[in-house]
Amino acid sequence: MIDHRTGRVLASHQADERLAPASLTKLMTAYVVFHALQQRQIQLDEEITVSEKAWRTPGSRMFIEVGTQVSIADLVLGMIVQSGNDASVALAEHVAGTESVFTELMNQYARTIGMASSHFMNATGLPHDDHYSTARDLATLARAIIEEFPDYYRWYSVKEFTYGDISQPNRNNLLWRDASVDGMKTGHTDAAGYCLVSSAEREGMRVVTVVLGTASAKARIDGSQALINYGFRFFETRLVYAADQEITKIRIWKSANEFTSLGVIEDLYITIPRGSYDSLEMIHKIPAIIEAPVAKSQPLAEIVLSLNGASIATESLRALDDNPEGSLWQQARDGISLWFE
Repeated sequence: MIDHRTGRVLASHQADERLAPASLTKLMTAYVVFHALQQRQIQLDEEITVSEKAWRTPGSRMFIEVGTQVSIADLVLGMIVQSGNDASVALAEHVAGTESVFTELMNQYARTIGMASSHFMNATGLPHDDHYSTARDLATLARAIIEEFPDYYRWYSVKEFTYGDISQPNRNNLLWRDASVDGMKTGHTDAAGYCLVSSAEREGMRVVTVVLGTASAKARIDGSQALINYGFRFFETRLVYAADQEITKIRIWKSANEFTSLGVIEDLYITIPRGSYDSLEMIHKIPAIIEAPVAKSQPLAEIVLSLNGASIATESLRALDDNPEGSLWQQARDGISLWFE
């Protein structure tokens, strides 16, 4: 289990063990498709012709028929809600020409987002000896989908989808059990067991959980629910400093402006044990002498956040504005002053 905003691991067990991901693979398939949509390589309303390969793909299905026209939007929902292997292959073929080329894209994107222990051989999750992932990598992938594609992420909360007069419910039963859960994906094969990646948000804090290899559908749901409840009960995520907020000012020698404001260029959040925020210590590490010129966003110092004597985060403090060299008189004056520093 990780906190979505900070990436902090809140609980783990064998998080780096390579296992068959089953239909959790479709999270990676979706990630590639979402990129293609975002880059306007494909459109949700365009229709594609179902190939015989897609139609014949075994396992869970949305029941598309060979030779028929199906919209990208329907295929995405068929993949996400109904876990359709046929929909996954149809999308892969449309995006990349063939499923094998599509899997190359899957592996490229996996490396880009930091999935260091995963390898994909197909778009569906059907068993293959060289098709594997880890709980840590799948949490990384889920976090990337939520962060990069918030408009598409909402599809993971759809409880039922009907195509061709066949209605199928979302297999993620947590969507009915816990109102804070709004995603993401189930998986099951004999080799993988019952798997579930979940995400839930309460009071502005979001957690992502990954449960792999359980013995039953009930076990994956109960295990995920226990993790979610544990995360919200014992941890909290706080905004420490907003982006571009002045945290401190420092002296800049030989500059047009005597002082420069320092801050962070992205919101600084931390995830800590619930109720411990008042014990947080913040230490500024600032060089004794900094000379102009200083460029906006240039790292000049550090802030170290510690809790009960243990460092929990270190972030660069950056200049919030440009500070060019001063006049010849200012430079000469400060140069003399520095002799006595």
